[in-house]
Formats: sequence, structure tokens, C-alpha cells
Amino acid sequence: MILVTGATGEFGSKVIQFLLDKGITPSEIAAFVRNKEKAADLEAKGIELRIGNYSEYNSLVKGFAGIDKLLFVSGSEIETREAQHKNVVKAAKEAGAKQIIYTSFIRNTEVENSAIKFLQETHFKTENWIKESGIPYTILQNALYLDLLPMFAGEVAKNGVIVQPAENGKSNAVLRTELAEAAANVLTSEGHQNKTYPLVNHKAHSYDDVAKDISEVIGKPVNYQSPQPEKFQASLKEANVPEEYIGIFTAFSVAQAKGELTLEDDSLEKLLGRKPTTAKEFIGQIYH
Repeated sequence: MILVTGATGEFGSKVIQFLLDKGITPSEIAAFVRNKEKAADLEAKGIELRIGNYSEYNSLVKGFAGIDKLLFVSGSEIETREAQHKNVVKAAKEAGAKQIIYTSFIRNTEVENSAIKFLQETHFKTENWIKESGIPYTILQNALYLDLLPMFAGEVAKNGVIVQPAENGKSNAVLRTELAEAAANVLTSEGHQNKTYPLVNHKAHSYDDVAKDISEVIGKPVNYQSPQPEKFQASLKEANVPEEYIGIFTAFSVAQAKGELTLEDDSLEKLLGRKPTTAKEFIGQIYH
């Protein structure tokens, strides 16, 4: 039995669809969800729903009972994520899960020196908790989602400019769908126990590359500007962008400037059996 946590989220739901497309019968899949109503479509497909959340330990132990492979999709609530993740690993151990597949994040810098320490610290700790649990594991260190590129680029087609404090840094971002497909392939094949896979694109891109590619697609000039982080934050504040988003935009762009979002590895290509979609290809699809 395979259990997918965060099963109504964008990543988890995509993994389940890939499992079904690969011929896994619905009765072999369980979905761990917080809200039964939101999972009505999964239940209609014959997938067993297990209700609970990462903050309720007993719901985790009950939800993980009889599970062979647990896809542990990392939590999205930054303030409570560490305690939640500790709960998940402890509950998986108590419930007797036979393997944990965990969605982490790529890492090429010491956590203490990371511009995205708020993200990396929990992932680093969770990976260690999983290893210390003695449960066979697979760590999927996902790159940044390429899907977020339009959000970082802003209203570029209208304004003709991309503004991010990322300097000339590059990113090996990957489409969420392809990372979900890789996770489904790990869940349905052998030979992945106690392995860590950095899942990155074979081709990295800078915002200068993105500006040129968008310009080519929309047929008008697009420029890239990289202000100092403080100036960037001040301009967003002036535009009434919520503090939370200002912090996230800045942190990831500074991380990109420092080279934290780029990595060379062919694990994703091997798991997919093909090269992943590049930023240039993605831009061609969404800005045409």
C-alpha cells in the first residue's frame, strides 16, 4: 500500500494521478488528507482516504497503519513545520511504515549560511530524523518549481521589465509536474532505498536568460534589473505587497544570486527517462 500525504495539494494530487496512469490500482493507494470534502474526487476513484494532519500525532499513527511506502510531502506552514515533521517521522516509525519517500529541497550550501535558511533548516533536520529512525528512505531534493517563474517575473509582458535582486545567479528549476512524475516512478520501482536524489533541470537559467526568452516569444523588448535587496524590498512595500511575499521573493532571489539554486545532477533525467522541460520551453508555452 502506498500512502500519499498532502494528497489534495498540487504536488500530492499529481503524484496520485501518475500512480493511476502507471496502472497502480486505486485500492493500493491511500490519501492522507485534512479535509474529506476536498478529497471527494479521490474517494470517487476508489482511493482510501485517511483523515488527519501533521499536528495531530494520533491521526498520523492511525493514518500510517499498514503502509509500505509513505510519500511524505513536506509541510507548507513555516512556523509549525519543524514540529509537524518530527511528528510525521515518529508516527511513521510507530506505525511500522516500511519506507519513507520525503520531498526535500536541493542544498549546496551550509544551512547556517543559506539565504533560505528558513526553508533549509527544517529540511536538513527532517532528513536526519528520517535517517536516524532506521526506516529505509529515499530523499527527493527537489529544485525550485519552474511553475513559479511567472510570479517572480511579474507583469513582464505589460511592463517590459523583470526586477529581482538575483544578480547573474542561475536556477535549475523544474516543473512541479515532472517532480511529481519522478516521485511516482520512485514509488513504483525498486532500488531507491537509502538514496538521496537531487532533482534538478539539466539546463540552468538566469533572469537575463528569462528576459531574452520572453522577449523572443512576445515580440517586444524585455529587460532585467537587479537592484540591491533593500531597494527591492522598499519598492515592493510601496506597492503594498504583503510582508510574507516580500520576504520570500527576496530570500529566493538572494539565494539565486549566491548560487544556491543551481546544481548539476542527472538523477531527474534518469528517473524520468528523458530530459525535463527547460525554462525556455516553458516560457514558450505560457507567454505565446
